[in-house]
Amino acid sequence: MPVELDVQYVVTDQKLLPGHEQLSLWANKALQGDSSAHIGIRIVDENESQNLNHQYRGKNKPTNVLSFPMELPEDIEESILGDLVICAPLVKAEAVEQNKSSEEHWAHMVIHGTLHLLGYDHIDDAEAEVMEGLEIALLGALGYADPYQ
Repeated sequence: MPVELDVQYVVTDQKLLPGHEQLSLWANKALQGDSSAHIGIRIVDENESQNLNHQYRGKNKPTNVLSFPMELPEDIEESILGDLVICAPLVKAEAVEQNKSSEEHWAHMVIHGTLHLLGYDHIDDAEAEVMEGLEIALLGALGYADPYQ
């Protein structure tokens, strides 16, 4: 069963944002068919991203993607992975800065965030190598270039 997404677009300029179908494709790719899950995706502006990044990570600046894994009690059988908050203006700016298509960078952010929800991280070099290798492979399978080149 594929991922179930709840998507909230809370930005004023919604031009060129990925639709539900694209977001679902990318999240499902990150899940690698291993599980059905529920994920919330909230697409926000820089102000909301900065506020959340400051509140939850102590960093007073916007960030491209924040992941909030869900920790349910063991007796709850729901398969809720958690929420992603993606900053649309920052993703757009980074795509231009990194010479990537907007679609390519959005795919990377959704896959990256979903992998965080699955427990992957990049705090140390060994973890980063595993997570980045998986991102490169998943994006490559979708026809996208290595995001770290």
